Amino acid sequence: MSTEPETTEGTEPGTPDTAPQAAAPSDDPATENTDPASESTDPAAESADPPAEVPDAGADTGAADGGDGDAAEKSEAEAELAAQRMERERIERRKAEKKGPIESGGKLSGTAADLLAAVRAVESGAKPAATAFATPEAEPVRRRPAPEPVRRPGPVSAEAATAPTAPASQTVQAVREVLSEGGAPETLALPAAAALGEGAEERLRADPWQLLRVTGVRPEQADGFARALLGADCGPDDERRGRAFTVWLLEQAALAGHTSLEAQALTAALAQRGVPDPDAALQGALAEGDALVFQDALDEPGAPAAQDGDEDDSERPVRVLVGLERYALAEESLADGLARLVNSVPKEDGPAQDWERAATSAQGSAAELIRAVAAHGLVLHTGGEASRVEPARLLDEAHRLGLRAWAATHSPLGRDGFAELTAQEPGPARADGPAVVTVAGLLSGAEGPGRDADGALDLDLLVVLDAPQLDVETAALLVESLPDGARLVLAGDPAVLWSVGPGRVFADLLAARVCPHVASRVPDPGPLGELVSGIGVGELNQVEAPGKEVVIVPVRDAGEAVHRTVQLVADSVPRAIGVPPEQTVVITPGHGGAAGTRALNAALKERLNPGPGRFGGFDPGDRIVYSPVPGRALPGHVVGADAEGLRLSCSGVPVVVPKEHVDGWVRHGWALTAHQAVGGRWPAVVVVLPGDAAQALSRPWVYTAFGRASRHLSVVHGVEQALPRAVAEVPARPRTTRLPALLGTQTHAEAQAPAPAGD
Repeated sequence: MSTEPETTEGTEPGTPDTAPQAAAPSDDPATENTDPASESTDPAAESADPPAEVPDAGADTGAADGGDGDAAEKSEAEAELAAQRMERERIERRKAEKKGPIESGGKLSGTAADLLAAVRAVESGAKPAATAFATPEAEPVRRRPAPEPVRRPGPVSAEAATAPTAPASQTVQAVREVLSEGGAPETLALPAAAALGEGAEERLRADPWQLLRVTGVRPEQADGFARALLGADCGPDDERRGRAFTVWLLEQAALAGHTSLEAQALTAALAQRGVPDPDAALQGALAEGDALVFQDALDEPGAPAAQDGDEDDSERPVRVLVGLERYALAEESLADGLARLVNSVPKEDGPAQDWERAATSAQGSAAELIRAVAAHGLVLHTGGEASRVEPARLLDEAHRLGLRAWAATHSPLGRDGFAELTAQEPGPARADGPAVVTVAGLLSGAEGPGRDADGALDLDLLVVLDAPQLDVETAALLVESLPDGARLVLAGDPAVLWSVGPGRVFADLLAARVCPHVASRVPDPGPLGELVSGIGVGELNQVEAPGKEVVIVPVRDAGEAVHRTVQLVADSVPRAIGVPPEQTVVITPGHGGAAGTRALNAALKERLNPGPGRFGGFDPGDRIVYSPVPGRALPGHVVGADAEGLRLSCSGVPVVVPKEHVDGWVRHGWALTAHQAVGGRWPAVVVVLPGDAAQALSRPWVYTAFGRASRHLSVVHGVEQALPRAVAEVPARPRTTRLPALLGTQTHAEAQAPAPAGD
């Protein structure tokens, strides 16, 4: 590899001769693999600490699309929240219609038997607040029409993503008084009232540990609040404490990407949190309906597969999982919807010979993709950035066949890039422009074809790019929104970072092997493609970079890393590579620390757009990341400000952020985390690896960060051997999910279900 392109300094710093720095005790870098809440826009959330047993993952926040328009028009976030509420209500109705208790578990003992006994006690009415646990039925999923079809809307309103309705001022004041009595910060009054809803002050007095439902509050803080309110009545064995800690641990697990936890891991975490009887605490949470328990059969290696009609499965090993209801319902709904796609016959959209003619005109894996889509309702497609030409070709051929075909990406940057790619494909142009939208815009109705009279998306084929970024709730909404007979293609690079939200939908589908999988044979070109491809298989290779496509800039400490990063963005890369600063992005492992996004953005602003920050810390021309919705990031820049709020331009869409939300929803955006950068590409990327972030590195993180560059990559390198070690030895942290087991059950049941009369 070459060194830095024509630096402005006379000499190059030598190889780092110091050990990696220890993280500062008061401002650790909030990396993708540290505290799940550390990258939240809520300042209080950055101090939350997850359980030791739960693998951690970052939780970057992101943004929804927005723009000026009719004030009466629903904002994207409002529409999305409404769609989620409607979908959850539909799922709950469907679950209520199912009946029959869990039949397995006759051979269980110990904790597993106790958990099952608790569930059956709830079902029999021996304990209150029952939530019936039923095994999935074999009958096909029946779609329910939406109450009102969502038509393609006009421009999105200025409040692109308004917050939920604020609690009443008297409620907030009452909560503030309770918090004051318990010695808790009064600044928690508003989030506590919003989290606990009506009667929040009464709920806090009756159960002080409900304070844990506020983002960022830690168990020890809730304990102190409870002691102040309850006095001598407060004890570590209080059942309210055990239930609250159980829910909190499950919520932390969801932030780390898990949809459920094994019962043993959960009870061990409760014991570490000072709960005297973890089993009793867990059973109490189950009895009150705060959590759900599941038993998934395990297929041991070498064991014979279960045969149809074999009812004696009591000897098969099972794992007992515990999860929150919202993720359990979403995961089961997703499995049902995927089974419907896998086992359904796609709608006839043209003669078979037309599909074959389209496949013949393509080449290699693109032809395989077209043939697979012609015959199946669900298809997976994997490959790097260059492989996107194949979904683009599929989309073009589908248009030729007269299908209502659309593509959806994770971010607006990805949408714009793929729209340019589809425009390069030969074929008739669409009168309404490229059929490419974002997933969020498609679900909310702000983008895309809208919905038909039954509430389903008005399309025949949907190609979802960046599929690894689908969390379980978004994927469930997407799949349940597809009409019967539609085709779904999930495409993406399995080596990138997984979704910010819980679940690993794309990886679970690849592992389950329930549908065709087409692996692209289109390689990523050039030295950058060679470097990133090697990282994907665990090798950090030296590559020849005659055009300075890849350079390494060694640094000794975080201060030098910040200095050299500013120098690269402002001077070296524009002069040597020809990429201006506005087309260069900086990627670093986390927000905090001496070389995190906060420090880097402050230094880059001072050099590239100095100003007093007169608009809530921002000035016109500042690069920003707009983040009103957790899990999505929308880069843009500041246009100005007025009485309505801070005015932004995000991917060409005007957005107005109310003054009270500027601090929480907008960050400076010259420097991003890898999760914020997923789904986008830039001509030049500077990846900053300070010594204190060595523990945050993993193969998916490095692969994702390095893969955001299309022309030039500079690596500000201060982690010595931690980088090659991470690439070779640190894969993605596992996530506990139920989707593979549910897919096996649902797809088999759908395949065995009798066809309706008349078919």
